[in-house]
Amino acid sequence: MNLSPRIIPPLASNLLSKTSYFFIQPHQNTYSTHSLQTLQDSSSTNDTIITSICNSLRRGDNWDALTKKFRSFRFTDPIVQEVLLQLKEPYDAKSALNFFHWSAKNCNTRHGVSTYCIIIHILAKSKLVRHANALIESALRKESGSDENVFVVLDSLIGSYKTADSCPFVFDLFVQSCAKLRMIDKGLDVCKLLDENGFMLSVISYNTLLHVVQKSEKTPMVWGIYEYMIEKRIYPNEMTIRIMISALCKEGRLERFLDVVEKSHGKRCQPGVVVNTCLIYGMIEEGRIEDGLRLMRRMLQKNMILDTISCSLIILAKVKMRDLESAWGVYDEMLRRGFEGNALVYDSFIKAYCEEKQIDEAVKLMDEMECLNMKPFAETFNHLIKVCSEVGRLEESLKFFDKMIGNGLLPSCLSFNELVAKLCENGSAKCADKLMTTLMDKGFVPDQNMYACLIAGYVNVGDVEGALKLYYEMQYRSISPSTSIFDSLIIALCQRGRLKEADEFLALMTGQSLTPSIHVYKKLIASHLERGDETRAHQLYRQRCADIDDIQ
Repeated sequence: MNLSPRIIPPLASNLLSKTSYFFIQPHQNTYSTHSLQTLQDSSSTNDTIITSICNSLRRGDNWDALTKKFRSFRFTDPIVQEVLLQLKEPYDAKSALNFFHWSAKNCNTRHGVSTYCIIIHILAKSKLVRHANALIESALRKESGSDENVFVVLDSLIGSYKTADSCPFVFDLFVQSCAKLRMIDKGLDVCKLLDENGFMLSVISYNTLLHVVQKSEKTPMVWGIYEYMIEKRIYPNEMTIRIMISALCKEGRLERFLDVVEKSHGKRCQPGVVVNTCLIYGMIEEGRIEDGLRLMRRMLQKNMILDTISCSLIILAKVKMRDLESAWGVYDEMLRRGFEGNALVYDSFIKAYCEEKQIDEAVKLMDEMECLNMKPFAETFNHLIKVCSEVGRLEESLKFFDKMIGNGLLPSCLSFNELVAKLCENGSAKCADKLMTTLMDKGFVPDQNMYACLIAGYVNVGDVEGALKLYYEMQYRSISPSTSIFDSLIIALCQRGRLKEADEFLALMTGQSLTPSIHVYKKLIASHLERGDETRAHQLYRQRCADIDDIQ
């Protein structure tokens, strides 16, 4: 029997073009005769055999009896499929399963993916879940066993759905089997393809997929699947929220969004509100503002997010679009409706003003927060520390730094690096070093750029020992020095006439596959010539030429 043709959706078509289908292997029947072949070519004979084997299966004939009775008949894939379809009702499901296994074992029939899918439909409809899962996994492992193969099986399942008179439950089993086999790279595409064909997965299947993805290293995919769930009105249950909270923990963002929700609403909220706030906030930050606000409206209808938080997120969206006038309008309306201002709203405005270098406006808002006894986010301080440092307003930057530490918060590497760089440029490397020591005592972890700024700062004021101390501290903390750090140290040592140490650092540098700058070579060569060591100077010149050739 030929399966009814269907149009493959664009997504499946694209993926299928990269994948091999299962091929039906021709059956080698050594005992076929011309007369038997003639009988097989007769449609009526095939129908008679199909009816006979169905009756035998329904009577409960064992495998030996079936083999003896039908040993001379050649079971092609279309005939196998026709037998299965004759047994597609739940009361015949076990007979269909027996025939599927018997025909594979005793008739040298290698079942193709379409045959697998027909029996899977029959088993799913009959709620023979364990057997259905086993065959789905077997079909997925056939051929390459790759994620691309997922769409080969899925497309065949969709194509044979009506023929087998199946039920949507089969696709829940399919997705759950994919998750079990860790075939999750295309998980969201699978959900979308099923939706395009009119099949909606259950929240249990989504939870299974979310759980496996969250356990993998593909955490961002979790949020895409969760977003799609809500978009398609598959609303999360308690298990869904637990999985999403685990994802927030894994990403290190749970504390941040607990803080966002608490400061926006004024008190702690249910975990689901935290998760949904994180989703919408992330969509707005990514610039997907229309999508985020549309999804948030749906959440409001289902009480999945609170009015106070949604108003703050609308302001965040307006600010993100640089429509500050409209954002202030929403804020005024928010106040008229009885809501209070909150740290998320103020942070949004302060960040925008800092990015536009409107520092006075940003500082004014920070002062307002202080008057209203609002606790700013760490990000709010970071915005101000960074921008004040960039424009040289170091006193204000240091003031915000002190207030931040006083609030029990630590600056980001990005904002603190900017402050350190400006202090070092102004000859205040020791002051910057003391600030870093204060932070490290509180658990702050400096990065390579911070050390590079401090070492350059010490070198600029002629404090070579201070620079070397920082270098050895880097080694202790297993932070690899950059090219600029080695360059600074070598030049500083040359200036102090400490050529042996300078050569040692050069050897360390090249040993780490770092290429010194031309200025470093010039300084070393000139210093050795001043000492009268022409041999070393020529050696360094040749080394410099070799480095230039390697670069070219």
